[in-house]
Amino acid sequence: MNSSNYTFGKNVNIDFDQAIDSVKQALSEEGFGVLTEIDVAATMKKKLDLDMKPYRILGTCNPNLAYQVIEADPSIGTLLPCNVVVRKNKDNSVYVEFMDPESVLGIVNDPKISETGKEVKAKLERVMNTL
Repeated sequence: MNSSNYTFGKNVNIDFDQAIDSVKQALSEEGFGVLTEIDVAATMKKKLDLDMKPYRILGTCNPNLAYQVIEADPSIGTLLPCNVVVRKNKDNSVYVEFMDPESVLGIVNDPKISETGKEVKAKLERVMNTL
């Protein structure tokens, strides 16, 4: 498992399209929906005529948990939704990477919101572990 201070993720041994489907299914099982899907590679080709490896951003949301943090701090919407990236690496392996909601929501410095961030992270880690 690779990670940064604001993400966590792993390489998966399935093809890109299977990874997208598997991530969506696993997210659904944890109560998340995919609100947006951005095909970054297609956008770069269309807007800049640049070729890049497949790169998809899934904007995900767990409505119950999102409602909790929005009620606590209406400005929190600027940090939502939780993004999940499915991308091909230079070696053509597929990597799935999750925004770390504990880290991102931790900048708000509100214990109630931080607790929700931990809960969301635990759900996303379960999603990652099913892949």
